[in-house]
Amino acid sequence: VKIDPNKNVVLCGSMKFKEDIINVGKRLEELGHTIKLPIECINGEPKEIASRAHFNRIISEDTEAILVVNNEKSWIANYIGPNSFAEVAFAFFHNKKIFLLNDIYEPYKDELEGWKSVSLGGNLEKLK
Repeated sequence: VKIDPNKNVVLCGSMKFKEDIINVGKRLEELGHTIKLPIECINGEPKEIASRAHFNRIISEDTEAILVVNNEKSWIANYIGPNSFAEVAFAFFHNKKIFLLNDIYEPYKDELEGWKSVSLGGNLEKLK
């Protein structure tokens, strides 16, 4: 999957995974990508402020794609919470590429597949 190295990849995911999101961001930077973290969320800003800032990152002209860090949460495989799913829908509406770190989250399978979400199967190097 080809990503323009001059464009941003915006990271999304449950704040239960914030350390993982930060680590995925570091790894993507090592691979030459420009990333944007949900920094307001990570810093514990109020939901309204954090969500607006993050949605603005997603729709930025400089953003090509989002990557959802969808790890296992409470024994639920490939978890995507309501906030992250809203970000996926927003990215889809704004014609951004959608990547999932792990496999498709089963409860949202129809939408994720219909919106052309791409599973990386845990391999960040698939983003070239």
